[in-house]
Amino acid sequence: MATERLVVVGGDAAGMSAASQARRLKGPAELEIVAFERGHFTSYSACGIPYWVGGRVPERDDLIARTPEEHRARDIDLRTRTEVVELDLPGSRVRARDLGTGSESWTGYDKLVLATGARPVRPRLPGIGAHGVHGIQTLDDGQRLMDTLRRTEGRRAVVVGAGYIGVEMAEALVERGYEVTVLHRGEQPMATLDPDMGGLVHSAMNRMGIRTVARAEVTKILTDEEGRARAVATSAGEEYEADVVVLGIGVEPRTALARAAGLPLGPSGGILTDLSMRVRGHENIWAGGDCVEVLDLVAGRTRHIPLGTHANKHGQVIGSGVGGGYATFPGVVGTAVSKVCDLEIARTGLRERDALEAGLRFVTATITSTNTAGYYPGAAEMTVKMLAERRTGRLLGVQIVGGAGAAKRVDIAAVALTAGMTVDQVVSLDLGYAPPFSPVWDPILVAARRAVSAVRSAGV
Repeated sequence: MATERLVVVGGDAAGMSAASQARRLKGPAELEIVAFERGHFTSYSACGIPYWVGGRVPERDDLIARTPEEHRARDIDLRTRTEVVELDLPGSRVRARDLGTGSESWTGYDKLVLATGARPVRPRLPGIGAHGVHGIQTLDDGQRLMDTLRRTEGRRAVVVGAGYIGVEMAEALVERGYEVTVLHRGEQPMATLDPDMGGLVHSAMNRMGIRTVARAEVTKILTDEEGRARAVATSAGEEYEADVVVLGIGVEPRTALARAAGLPLGPSGGILTDLSMRVRGHENIWAGGDCVEVLDLVAGRTRHIPLGTHANKHGQVIGSGVGGGYATFPGVVGTAVSKVCDLEIARTGLRERDALEAGLRFVTATITSTNTAGYYPGAAEMTVKMLAERRTGRLLGVQIVGGAGAAKRVDIAAVALTAGMTVDQVVSLDLGYAPPFSPVWDPILVAARRAVSAVRSAGV
């Protein structure tokens, strides 16, 4: 039997999970694996970067699950600091550039996995490329930021954007002793939540000493005579002094290679695949991780949702397919959690604007409860917002903001959404109870009861 060659483009969660799973299923005599990674690191937790920057994770390498050397020891030809710059689909080969020497070479493949990830959004603004301006997506990005923080004598930071990365990086910089200003375009931080829930996050950020400026349109990064960032200017004519600028505007799928090769892309620019993560219309090409769009099981359409949890699952599915097995990734409901200071933040399913865009008629219910029995020492407040379809009562989404134990309650809602449950059915769930963990009526159940009443009051 002739040896096949698998080429993997991208050495983080999806790419190396795929390579590792394929290697488990097929040995080197059956499958040669060549993986290209443009950075220095592989198989790391990008989600942990803010906690390393803030000092909660002591060392950078604590975030690395498997080093390049460990992958190579498992008969994976992993080439770091090597960037794939062209896909030749008719010729079944890729052109790669050694970023150290600049030399280029072609590598043929029988099977191809694209796991090129995402990149931080960098708006076309004067000064955006200045020293001291950082986007955070990869461990290399995190290392560059840490190098800047160690060289910088000043203690003023501006974070542009207030999504997950923006909020987490703002907290990390405060923990490092920086005076932090967050500029964001929305009414409230955390646009992944509805504005009423984002307002709770805003209050928590203020309590932590983080200055937030809403509806701020950044127009340029001002620099000093040495080309380093010194301030951020907005359309309102304000200037916010900064010794370091962090971009937390969000990310976009890194799909320039796929686009140039004519592979199918979705509305968000992510690669489109089938349930086995094969690129649509291409039998021997798979894609996974932050470069793809996935099916939103609630809205019924594809979305770009860049999360490490998805990427690792994609890699397992892809590796099974490459190795001759079969697995599928059916889709997601959009579950995510985060924190700022002692406030936990969670969401799953649709926000109000998502439901409107999907053409759904819905009701909402918002309740405030506690994470434990109210009389139990240390009880903390928790706000739960629930969306339900107006006619059927089908659960559409849940957002939670509160103290310890708030965020992971969203998993109850994620399971209910995946199962297509109604709010009536959620009320009947047999959830665990004891005073240290929950009130007699868990906050999720209280919100579901309120949603049931809203559905009945709304009628058809």
